Amino acid sequence: MLEPDPTTDVHRTTGSWPLVHAERAALAADLANLTDEQWATPSLCTGLTVREVLAHLTAAASLNTVRWFAGVVRCRFDFDKQVAMRLAEHLGASPTDTLARFRRVVMSTTKPPLPVMAMLGEAIVHAEDIRRPLDIRHAYPIGTLTRVAEYYQGSDLVVLAQGRIAGLRLVATDGSFTTGSGPLVSGRTLALTMAMTGRSTYCDELEGEGVAVLRERGEAP
Repeated sequence: MLEPDPTTDVHRTTGSWPLVHAERAALAADLANLTDEQWATPSLCTGLTVREVLAHLTAAASLNTVRWFAGVVRCRFDFDKQVAMRLAEHLGASPTDTLARFRRVVMSTTKPPLPVMAMLGEAIVHAEDIRRPLDIRHAYPIGTLTRVAEYYQGSDLVVLAQGRIAGLRLVATDGSFTTGSGPLVSGRTLALTMAMTGRSTYCDELEGEGVAVLRERGEAP
């Protein structure tokens, strides 16, 4: 069973958690009939397969503040090492096991010491890390995407985003999101979100004189 997070109200049904749960459930449904070959497909996260990214999402939904800090100490404050350790813990013996483990945490409100919006961002960005290489399309609610884009434009927590878009003006063509000043980058909210979190392939969907700058600022960590 998941350990309760003392910093989280596990009965919470308002705010961002229902959005997190909805995106996790949609991803689990999309992955229900993958072949072994598809599970081994490289994701948009460098060095990780789609199966490994799913295990990473499971780990994030299973790790409370106490266990997160204990892992940090165990890994001697090497955060990348802890991420790899927790991923391995939740990978399971087979793709079927990996998916079953993820399904068990779909409704979890357990989290590391991060804002709930960071969990929503992870649920969407990593879902695209998985879906895009598999050519799976998902209709994300524009309201959810806008909230995530607004979160990332002001944060470098977990993933560099605010720094990546510094000096650029981002404008969504399908919603209300807009931020910054400088050379223009415009396009769908999803593409803007993925590009600002380092997924350069989404720059192909964007327009404006700032796109080249955004593309040059690096790949996803």
